[in-house]
Amino acid sequence: MKKRIIFLCTHNSARSQMAEGLLRHLKGSDYDAFSAGTEPTGVHPLAVKAMSEIGIDISKQTSKDLKEFIGQKFDLAVTLCDRARGVCPFFPGAKETVHRGFDDPATCEGGEEQRLACFRRVRDEIKDWIAGNFE
Repeated sequence: MKKRIIFLCTHNSARSQMAEGLLRHLKGSDYDAFSAGTEPTGVHPLAVKAMSEIGIDISKQTSKDLKEFIGQKFDLAVTLCDRARGVCPFFPGAKETVHRGFDDPATCEGGEEQRLACFRRVRDEIKDWIAGNFE
């Protein structure tokens, strides 16, 4: 049976969306991946672009409120930003909640190429973390 993992972030726009797509792509035979936010705003277009560069399409994913998942069972909840960790130090229904913070690429400044470089860096950090922590 697949393990259920939910990634939590404030806006469910970049880090948690990329983590959901990466886990589904890299380890989808063993895990069901979900993501949600404490204040969902929409999937960031540069997250979609950064993921498409490595062959992962997250363009159909949507930002979801974590309240949509209350009552569901998860093997693991992962907070990816300090704000989400503050709001959800534990997630009801999750056997375990852990925190692994990553920089928010949406806060990077500069032109599109500089901002996209931030999304790429965070994407790659999340990818490496997933590859090393989800057996």
